[in-house]
Amino acid sequence: MVTAFLCAVLLAQTPPTSEESASQESIRHFETSVRPLLIEQCQKCHGETKQWANLRLDSREAMLKGGDNGPVIVPGKPDESMLIRAVKHVDENLKMPEEGKLTDAQIDSLVKWVEQGAPYPDGAVAKAHHRDPNHWAFQPMTPQAIPAVQNTAWPQSPIDYFVLSQLEANHLTPAIPADKRTLIRRVKYDLTGLPPTPQEVTAFLADESPDAFARLVDRLLDSPAYGEHWGRHWLDVARYADSNGLDENVAHGNAWRYRDYVVSSINQDKPLNQFIVEQLAGDLLPHESESQLHAHLIATGFLSIGPKVLAEVDQPKMRMDIVDEQIDAVGKVFLGMTIGCARCHDHKFDPIQTADYYALAGIFKSTKTMDTYVKVAKWHENLLPSAEATAIQAAYDQELATKKQSVEAFVAAADKAAKDGLAPGTAAPEKLETLYPEATTAELAKLRAALTAFETAGPDLPTTMGVAEDEVTDVAIHIRGDTQKLGNVVPRHTPPVMRGAQVPEFNTQSSGRLQLANWLVDPQHPLTARVFVNRVWRWRFGRGLVRTVDNFGLLGEAPSHPQLLDWLAQRFVADGWSLKSLHRLMLNSSTYQQSSIPQAGTVEHDFDNRLLGRFSLRRLTAEEVRDSLLAVSGQLDSTLGGPVLKVKNRGYLFDHTSIDLTDYTSNRRSLYLPVIRNNVFDLFQLLDFPDPAIPTGDRAASTVAPQALLMMNSEFVMQSADKLALRVQAEPGTTAEQLGLLTRLLNAREATSEEIESQTKLLAELEQSLASAEPDSRVRSQQAWSALCQTLLAANEFIYVK
Repeated sequence: MVTAFLCAVLLAQTPPTSEESASQESIRHFETSVRPLLIEQCQKCHGETKQWANLRLDSREAMLKGGDNGPVIVPGKPDESMLIRAVKHVDENLKMPEEGKLTDAQIDSLVKWVEQGAPYPDGAVAKAHHRDPNHWAFQPMTPQAIPAVQNTAWPQSPIDYFVLSQLEANHLTPAIPADKRTLIRRVKYDLTGLPPTPQEVTAFLADESPDAFARLVDRLLDSPAYGEHWGRHWLDVARYADSNGLDENVAHGNAWRYRDYVVSSINQDKPLNQFIVEQLAGDLLPHESESQLHAHLIATGFLSIGPKVLAEVDQPKMRMDIVDEQIDAVGKVFLGMTIGCARCHDHKFDPIQTADYYALAGIFKSTKTMDTYVKVAKWHENLLPSAEATAIQAAYDQELATKKQSVEAFVAAADKAAKDGLAPGTAAPEKLETLYPEATTAELAKLRAALTAFETAGPDLPTTMGVAEDEVTDVAIHIRGDTQKLGNVVPRHTPPVMRGAQVPEFNTQSSGRLQLANWLVDPQHPLTARVFVNRVWRWRFGRGLVRTVDNFGLLGEAPSHPQLLDWLAQRFVADGWSLKSLHRLMLNSSTYQQSSIPQAGTVEHDFDNRLLGRFSLRRLTAEEVRDSLLAVSGQLDSTLGGPVLKVKNRGYLFDHTSIDLTDYTSNRRSLYLPVIRNNVFDLFQLLDFPDPAIPTGDRAASTVAPQALLMMNSEFVMQSADKLALRVQAEPGTTAEQLGLLTRLLNAREATSEEIESQTKLLAELEQSLASAEPDSRVRSQQAWSALCQTLLAANEFIYVK
């Protein structure tokens, strides 16, 4: 009865849908891993000049058309694709290439490409998006005047003039202001990722001062939970993970230090320009204290934390693959550009030359990311010097010396015993160990093994994932990305198409990371500030002013409000690159404080809310759902920071066959759950947690049936419902008063009399339906309340912010 009721409620819900952002990752995969492979291995016989079996493999259309034997690809279905069967040598009479089978990695790249739908960006797309150096995003920002509006009473912030001017130009009217209960729930989630407590709601409602909302914003910005929530936004783009992923999914045992650095930096309102420089070149910055030195070293974990093929036998390829991953991350995170697409050829859409790519590669090849490239390769970690570290090293050195002395003393004693056992006149052998008794030999081997293990393990010093300077070098162009086919050496430089910032000068004494970082944060740089304020806008309003938040190139969209974007970026820089100031500017605007209910005619003329005539409804993120369940049921552990893995650094953590040492049993905030590549927490996967191997500034927000099933069947959700029921029942008062508390906890509002009546009736019906199976009335009451709580937790009103 209870399950049937809950199922009926959930199936009756019609949650709003949300358009998923288009990812450029599949195109990048094609350009870096598939196109060069097709050119090198296939198109000599199946290209423009030759078409064996009437088959061409130089366009998607040709592959879909096929040759004498029919189409060679079925997009999305590699097992049904002739191309995949041919390269896997599945059929005895169909083995390609004829010269020999491709490597497993090459085959995997082709399989992944077909799974992604076999994108092949050529032809009409290439013509429509030519490599225009005058593209708007590459131009310096220009000062923007605040536009005039007719309804001068509406704007509270300069932002509102830009928004209202476009609404008025389209004969639209903004939505009415949201009520205070809606506002506090909205802003509490937006700034902290947590629901407001009934006490917070009551206090805000009682504050009738004109600046009540502004002071609420300030209080939330001062909360440690703010840095945790907005730190998670940054970790999305920084591709943070607690494991390496790929072939050797070993533990990033010290990655947590970078996570905590991000949270601390955001809580401190560290200027973004400083935040960027520290992450790219913190090891090269001066420091005034030990804690600042540690922060600088930890920050460089940004360059180290990406996935790596640690068992790659081709060491030059591994090194350049790591450099490529760093270039890709820097390009997407700070520039909103897919620079990695220029590894094998000039960028197909943006004016980025292959030479520009290898100019940047010189910076990162001059950077020490790895200590060794021998299988299994070992990433570099920076020592965090401190009195504690010195003491640990001293204790280790003392213990090592003691172990060595023990071995030496044992050998000396054994040698003496061996000599004493020689017959008179017998010469001692060169190695007295040959005379040791079997037991003595075994004991010595045991002592030496322990010594070797102790030396190999080294002292357990505090270290952090990060980078350092390496031998400075410029890099030659790798023809088609091949490390064995080299062209001209390219001096290190930044992409010249990005105009406005002062061009950095590189030298032979340093990698150039600091020069690159300073170029990025030049106030005249055309992209850095634009990209960041657009990310913040997306995280606040659900969509960026540029909706393709990770791609400002020619495949990206133009901004909906270009003047507002430039004004915001310039204001952000003028305000000292302060994120908290940017929050205040946005949150204290009429644009943000609108209701989500549109005025008449708005939806018909602006269905997807590009003109911002209302606040867009949004579903809670995966972390917000989990943290909210813990918060309202009274279980949330608010402990800050620290390690989360129960596996030693570099220890094997997960594979798909025999190892799974992940542990998600914690009541701490979701930020502190392990992020394991290839094995993301199930609850998170269902609620659109991003791929932690790539930068993601625009999470999807899907609406699919498994999400409803999660709220019905998840043990975690049911346990939270049980705890919530106990919490509400423990409050003194009548059933009606307890139901009122339940609504205030979940939805930050008062329950209506109709809700109280229907829920009271439902509880009685549920208890009656359980009577035959459960004789204890207290247990029946608890089960009925749990069912009601689970139903309300699964409701749209709890899962969505309006």
